Order: sequence, then structure tokens, then C-alpha cells
Amino acid sequence: MQVFEKLHGFFWNSNQANNCNTYLIDDGVRVLIDPGHAAFFEHVRRGLTALSIDPADIDLVICTHAHPDHVEAVRFFKNLPARVAMHPDEWAMVESMGPYVRSALGADVEELTPDIFLTEGSLKIRGLDLDVYHTPGHAPGAICLHWPQGEALFTGDLVFAGGVGRTDLPGGSGGQLKESIRRMAALEKVAYLLPGHGPAVSGEAAVQRNFAQVEQTWFGYL
Repeated sequence: MQVFEKLHGFFWNSNQANNCNTYLIDDGVRVLIDPGHAAFFEHVRRGLTALSIDPADIDLVICTHAHPDHVEAVRFFKNLPARVAMHPDEWAMVESMGPYVRSALGADVEELTPDIFLTEGSLKIRGLDLDVYHTPGHAPGAICLHWPQGEALFTGDLVFAGGVGRTDLPGGSGGQLKESIRRMAALEKVAYLLPGHGPAVSGEAAVQRNFAQVEQTWFGYL
């Protein structure tokens, strides 16, 4: 679906299989955020085809973190022009689990190797300006992406509409999750909260209400 003119979301709505939301920024450069599971990438491919875009037209693939439901489909871009990016702490986690990657994903670690490491700061790509925030808690190298021009915040599995990311997976931390959510709640120019799962939250007031509700409802359990 079109979120607005230069942003599209390929939302995953199935209750039978876990996969993530994938987002496409198309603003002079094409950035795909969280390609998802390899087995479900056809869902994204169909969305791209409807926009007359081929995977070979993507310039950059960014993974908010390296859990399989967000990163596995990067293998389809290894022989295409797109570069793959993630935080170095996430890649370190993948490498440390190398012996288990093939059994869990049916993939070699090399198929998931990023071309670019993203750390906190500004990311400029041919006129597109993104702010990268290191937001651990759900995963040690999780990141959020803020697109000030589009007033969009891509949160991965940090925070959802009415919920928060789980912290019981390797590298998870309830304390870090709360700190990361509070940092993102303090950002200005966020009219769209675009999570890794579930619906988006639209409107600045709605985004702030969501952050407040999440803190009130969930922080006592983290």
C-alpha cells in the first residue's frame, strides 16, 4: 500500500506464518527496509511489480536487525546491484551463530553478509537523508531509521502499534528496550510510526499517544 507518494509499505497480515513488514522509500534512490523471510519474499516481489519495480532496481537494502523474519531474504540481492546494510553488532551476532545459521535458515552466513555497516548518525544517499539510531533492547544491534523529510520513523521490532518488541531472545534487554523507546519518543517530525509487524500509526498526535500508551502499559513488565 502507498503510505504517501514516496513511501510504500508491504504489510504482512497473515496469522498463519511469521514475517515482517517491508518498506520501500522511492525518492531519487530506492531503499528497501527489512526484506523478510526468503520463503515469503514473493509477497514483496508482487508489491514491487505492482509499482513497475524489479528487485534489480533497488539501490540499498537495510535490515533493522538480523532476526530471520527480517533478514533472510537479503540472499536474493547478493548478485544484484543493491547493497545490503545492517549494524555491526547485529552482524557480530550472526557470525557468532554461524554453525546454526544453515540449520535454522538453510543459508550460509556468506549469503547474509552485509556490504555496509550502519552506525548511529546521518546516512545520505543521492539526496535522501536518513538518521540512523542504534536502539538495542530487542536485539543488540537493532536500529531505527528516521526520515525527517517524510516525517517517518521505521522502528523494526522496537515498538509497535500498542506493543513492544520481545526481549527474551539472545541479546535482548528490557532496560535497553525502555531506554531506546524513550529516545525515539523524543524525536521531532514523526507523523508515521512504521513498525516491523502490525499496522502503522499515522499522525503526530497518534504517534505520541502510542508511545505514551506503550510506556504506561508495558514498561512495568520489562
